[in-house]
Amino acid sequence: MKIAVASEGEEVSMHFGHCEGFWIFDVENGKIKDSTFLPNPGHRPGFLPGFLKDKGVDCIISGGMGTSAIELFNSYGIDIITGAEGDAKEAVEKYINGTLTSSNSPCEKHEHHH
Repeated sequence: MKIAVASEGEEVSMHFGHCEGFWIFDVENGKIKDSTFLPNPGHRPGFLPGFLKDKGVDCIISGGMGTSAIELFNSYGIDIITGAEGDAKEAVEKYINGTLTSSNSPCEKHEHHH
């Protein structure tokens, strides 16, 4: 299983599309086996869900995510967790243990601080 975490450094990003990049965690038998950082190739509407699908991602964890990204991930059968925060690796460990719950509420605001 591959779990992607939208990240700013080691932390879960609050803005999926505008995150610094994605930590991709390879999980086998309930344990993290490997992780790699994939820089965000750029925010374009509808692009990132397909990009992560092509990388073999089975689950995406983020602080916030827009409705169109959620709909695309759903159409690809990729599990979505929103409302996450804190350390990216710890979020994945909580997901593996079944203790990370999704807020299931899309981000409707597009105010970005650059």
